[in-house]
Amino acid sequence: MTQAELGAYVQSHLTEKGIEVVLSGGAVVAIYTSGKYVSRDLDLVNRYSAKRSVISAAMQELGFHEVGRHFQHPDSEYFAEFPPGPLSIGDEIVTRIDKLETETGVLRIISPTDCVKDRLAWYYHNGDRQCLSQAILVTNNHRVDIDEIRKWSEGEGKLATFEEIRPQLEGR
Repeated sequence: MTQAELGAYVQSHLTEKGIEVVLSGGAVVAIYTSGKYVSRDLDLVNRYSAKRSVISAAMQELGFHEVGRHFQHPDSEYFAEFPPGPLSIGDEIVTRIDKLETETGVLRIISPTDCVKDRLAWYYHNGDRQCLSQAILVTNNHRVDIDEIRKWSEGEGKLATFEEIRPQLEGR
């Protein structure tokens, strides 16, 4: 299975168990850049605080085993992680969830614009230049709302930094 197919497969199973998760993080970058960026994990944000024991039982039904904070499957190169909700980027709650049809079901995923904001949050607050590169990759491969990213950046107290990197985000 591809990363997106595995994510949709896991999400479908969890949804049947009453657990709602949304894909975020590096896997979203990998999907939106058609593999130009590689991530081996699935960050499935636990939107409504399902108990870890319930998630663990559901993942075991799929053949995943808990290893530390991750879940691994012996037949997959990808591992899953379940960051706690709420689904947010910086101080902003994510309200838009995109859906991607796959062979194994529907993948609920943050939008390209929110993906860029997610990567920029790591850059702004932790100085992670790799995340800046990932944000630029996404903007080069998908249409994003630069004005929304600017407004969000201002709310994060990083408007000056955004204006410095804006040309890179716009492909200039």
